[in-house]
Amino acid sequence: MASFNSRLNTHNSQLPLEVWAGVECTVNRVGDEYFDQLERNGHATRLDDLDLFAELGIKAIRYPVLWERTAPDGLENADWSWADERLGRLRELGINPIVGLVHHGSGPRHTSLIDPEFPEKLALYARAVAERYPWVTHYTPVNEPLTTARFSGMYGHWFPHGEDELSFLRCMLGECRGVALSMKAIREVNPNAQLVQTDDLGKIYSTPKLAYQAEFENERRWLTFDLLCGRVTPTHRMWGHLRYCGINEAELEWFLENPCPPDIIGINHYLTSDRFLDERKERYPTSSHGGNGRDEYADVEAVRVCAEGAAGPRNLLLEAWERYKLPLAVTEAHLHCTREEQLRWLYEVWNAALQLRSQGVDVRAVTAWSLLGTYDWNSLVTRWVGYYESGVFDLRSSRPRPTAIAKMIRDLSAGRKPDHPLLDTPGWWHRQERLLYPAVSCGVEAGGDEGVTSPSSPSSSSSPLAIVGARGTLGRAFARLCELRGISYRLLTRQEMDIADPASVDAVLTELKPWAVVNAAGYVRVDDAEREPHVCLRVNAEGPAILAAACAEHNVGLLTFSSDLVFDGAVFNPYIESDTVAPLNVYGCSKALAEKLVLKVNPASLIIRTSAFFGPWDDYNFVTIALRQLSAGNTFVAAEDGIVSPTYVPDLVHASLDLLIDGESGLWHLANKGAITWADLARLAAKTAGFNPSNVIALPTQELGLTAKRPTYSVLGTNRGELMSSLDSAMSRYFDECQRF
Repeated sequence: MASFNSRLNTHNSQLPLEVWAGVECTVNRVGDEYFDQLERNGHATRLDDLDLFAELGIKAIRYPVLWERTAPDGLENADWSWADERLGRLRELGINPIVGLVHHGSGPRHTSLIDPEFPEKLALYARAVAERYPWVTHYTPVNEPLTTARFSGMYGHWFPHGEDELSFLRCMLGECRGVALSMKAIREVNPNAQLVQTDDLGKIYSTPKLAYQAEFENERRWLTFDLLCGRVTPTHRMWGHLRYCGINEAELEWFLENPCPPDIIGINHYLTSDRFLDERKERYPTSSHGGNGRDEYADVEAVRVCAEGAAGPRNLLLEAWERYKLPLAVTEAHLHCTREEQLRWLYEVWNAALQLRSQGVDVRAVTAWSLLGTYDWNSLVTRWVGYYESGVFDLRSSRPRPTAIAKMIRDLSAGRKPDHPLLDTPGWWHRQERLLYPAVSCGVEAGGDEGVTSPSSPSSSSSPLAIVGARGTLGRAFARLCELRGISYRLLTRQEMDIADPASVDAVLTELKPWAVVNAAGYVRVDDAEREPHVCLRVNAEGPAILAAACAEHNVGLLTFSSDLVFDGAVFNPYIESDTVAPLNVYGCSKALAEKLVLKVNPASLIIRTSAFFGPWDDYNFVTIALRQLSAGNTFVAAEDGIVSPTYVPDLVHASLDLLIDGESGLWHLANKGAITWADLARLAAKTAGFNPSNVIALPTQELGLTAKRPTYSVLGTNRGELMSSLDSAMSRYFDECQRF
């Protein structure tokens, strides 16, 4: 790994900006329980993940050899087998590991962040790691000391659950002293070992009245790096505060006598890290209210209130460079959002780094975080709920599935410019809809949005998403959510493009030059199809086949939809994508034929089977009709023997768009998790709405007077990826959305 070490010591202008990556590996403690991300994401037992990572072309990876996992019962009982195998494989693959020892943790049970001996104990472990892996050149002994200290010592979220300034500072100083002692121990084994020190540099903005609090917090955010660089002297702006809180001079002077400046400053930046403080609490939800003992105020995300937007990665990197003049890297670049917004965020960070390098700032790398996504960070990992945020790979499939971010990383690693048309639209953090509260001028420095185009209407673009089916429920839902997601689109009526007419299709594709087409049109009257099969087949089978062939010719992606009615209901286990189709009615036959024809002429097409729509934006779906009848005091009749997997339309559209952007193809099943009869679905909706569920009359399907035969069981399962939430969650959000409109 000497070549990597020499690269990092060469001035950035001589070498390209590198792509690094990282695995979210937090092992934090809440009470007596340890929460281990490596167990949750499965990487703990999947060695072949490393081969997937290598295919991205990354140069280095932030990788855990965590104290709590390796030596929970002391060094004498350490189990190195996991780290031996993983680090050895990374070495074979030519990926440099930046080894982390504590990642938001507090060490094994025999210590804690406020243990006076925590630093020395960590240093002993660090020496053992260095002795076992003398070829490892880069370390992050403690990830994000400031953030970890805040969560563990100030806010009480993590062990040891302190909730005061002194506990916070004890955690903070213990972690930073642990970093310095660990690097000293490591360098006694490997004198050339490098410190890559990470922390979150979220910036605070405020009203004029609270400027004093913002100024204090903005100074405190540098504390990790100031301590390690030996800058916290008696003239430092935090010295007096540290002394006032109970930190003695000897503790602070230790850092002056034992400086350990980072070889690379790693900046972790999240949009939620930038905050705005406002004494006008009535403008904001009560959950944001707090104070400092002198003033009460709301603390909200700056991006949601600042008229100029937040500081942005470029300004934060520039601030760090001007303060320290040390090499920089973005060591975490992650955003929990829809796929195109993840792409936009990573690319914006990348471009900010490139721009600064062109101005002489020594930025070495941008780190794609997290390769495998994260679990339960929406609750700051204080409980296990299973809330998953996908990353470079999506873990909701049988094996990690590369997303569109993986392609972007491969492009960046190879020196290619990503060319997806969705990158042309600014991310939501630049668009007007980001503002949830009355806009306030925050005085964000000029340049925060430099290099970002002005927000434009998502409905028009040089390369839009073409949506066929302007009058249907699904087509309108796609248009609504594309507007929300900043995806340029054209919503087409049948008059504008008749998918059963090759000339019409070719003309529109030639004129619009879309990057993809969503076929949300179709013949949906299942019983009427029995009386007019030729019309149904033309719209549902011949049209999609013609559209698929044209998309293949124009090199345009295609997303089209099929149905659970391609199955006959002869089984009572959820149907998966590979199960044999055997439709019972004309409508099902039309969809089964469409699947066959589309994949024959265009194997790259994405076909999504779905079932039993319900949603908040149309008046004609089953749930909405049932509730309308029940709210009027009427009874509602539904089948007691037809078991389905209902699908919440917004969930379906979001998941479908993500798959389309990821470049997925073939058959996928998308329905909310759950199996329920039509009658019980009506009862569930009634109960949730506060109506009397006994007003739902359950009858056998054969007594409902339906023309077309239906399967008694058509629940959709999947062997490709469970991307949809539970039915209960979907029903709850259905009512929330209905109340908004």
